Amino acid sequence: MTTGQLTLILLTITSLFSTTVSHRPLSTNHHCNRHNLPSQKLLRPDQFTVLINGYSESRIPILHTITGIYSSSPSIAAVVLLWGNPNTPSKTLTHLSHNLSTSSPGHAPITVIRQPSSSLNARFLPRAWISTRAVLICDDDIETDTKSIESVFNIWRNNPEQLVGLFARSHAFELTSGAWIYTVHPDRYSIVLTKFMMMKTEYLYLYSCGGGELMTQARLIVDEMRNCEDILMNFVVANVTSVGPVLAGAKRVRDWGDARNDGQRALTAAATQEVAVGLSSRKKEHRKRRGECITEFHRVLGKMGLRYSYGKVVNSVGEQGLCQKGGKLVFCDQQFFK
Repeated sequence: MTTGQLTLILLTITSLFSTTVSHRPLSTNHHCNRHNLPSQKLLRPDQFTVLINGYSESRIPILHTITGIYSSSPSIAAVVLLWGNPNTPSKTLTHLSHNLSTSSPGHAPITVIRQPSSSLNARFLPRAWISTRAVLICDDDIETDTKSIESVFNIWRNNPEQLVGLFARSHAFELTSGAWIYTVHPDRYSIVLTKFMMMKTEYLYLYSCGGGELMTQARLIVDEMRNCEDILMNFVVANVTSVGPVLAGAKRVRDWGDARNDGQRALTAAATQEVAVGLSSRKKEHRKRRGECITEFHRVLGKMGLRYSYGKVVNSVGEQGLCQKGGKLVFCDQQFFK
């Protein structure tokens, strides 16, 4: 039996018995015991662990594709789907874990684990079974290619203290209202989203276990708003590094959950009615609520910890111009073969 197979068995056993889900604020006592966690020195530097946040059963058809892509990436040690919906039957999750594992074309084990709480904070719990120095936090509706995944990992290895992501947003102070707002700025950013966020495994511990009473209050804001856990993680890391996150470029990224999808091709026929499901609100009040989170985090933590970054890191500097070759538009420095 290989190490990967043993890991898969152990995690699957955990998923089968983790069926009691709390709606109360997340308790971190067990997860924050350092004796239960591996030493940082023993974590693998050459691979990372993927933690996918799952909630809606309508996304299961997409998950087969997404987890298969991750499992095929040579730098990924394990793919773990953290299921946060307390109403999903255990039988459904058991079947899902089996199907994802047996249908995967890749080498990395795929496992489904029910979260101990429906709290969004649970996606940042430190886990004793994580064996890598880096983790990728991502949503269950983001699909990218293996080359882009490898590229992001290489970018993170060159910037291991910072958050690295594919989706960026910004904070700004609105003078008319005297409050912080959540926005998109054309040339700067201070937040990368958990749609696709890579970071040091140690930051899971800092988020869930560090910061004393101030962070306890900040995590309660996440529970009350049922939103903004990604913003709070950006606060935590910027407070440690005093610099902003890194926005990485990707060759191909498909956001299946974006409400702007047409619908007919976004999902399978059985799932087209729930394109925009999940815990985080996608309604008109979304940005307003996110701005309120930033204002509250500032108030509770006592300072504005977010830091701006500029520019995007790409995996190569090549030709951007398009030329017609063989009846197709390709990059001008690309050879066309029929």
